[in-house]
Amino acid sequence: MEALRDRGLTALRLVLAFTLLSTTLHYAHNVIRAADYPQVEGIPVGVAAALVVVAYVLFTTFGLLGYRDYLRGRYWRALAFLMVFSLSGLASLGHFLVAVPQIPAFWFATIYTDTAAALLLWVFVTWAATKLNRVNVPDQLSTQH
Repeated sequence: MEALRDRGLTALRLVLAFTLLSTTLHYAHNVIRAADYPQVEGIPVGVAAALVVVAYVLFTTFGLLGYRDYLRGRYWRALAFLMVFSLSGLASLGHFLVAVPQIPAFWFATIYTDTAAALLLWVFVTWAATKLNRVNVPDQLSTQH
């Protein structure tokens, strides 16, 4: 558990900072320039922008809850929240389900930084879960044979 408190907290803070920066930039651009992104037939641009705002708030809330629970030592709960938060980055790939966005390169790159952030969260969650699942064998059991 010490690794989770020490190294884990530093790593989590870095991953969350990167994720928040990337998703905030990408989702803000999605809202401000919603008409520049491929549109889903039957969903007006204003409604799509509002849905992006709602998604951003919900995903970010899960990220904050995950961080809070991690600080409190509720690791499994924190990891579950962080996995939900990672969906914010994967959702960015959804643009390609409709069409390739015709947006400036910087904003296009945020689709991929969001995906990278999601994958980093998965790596972190996997690492933390392996630390939580580590079984310690008492010395007396390991020396008997």
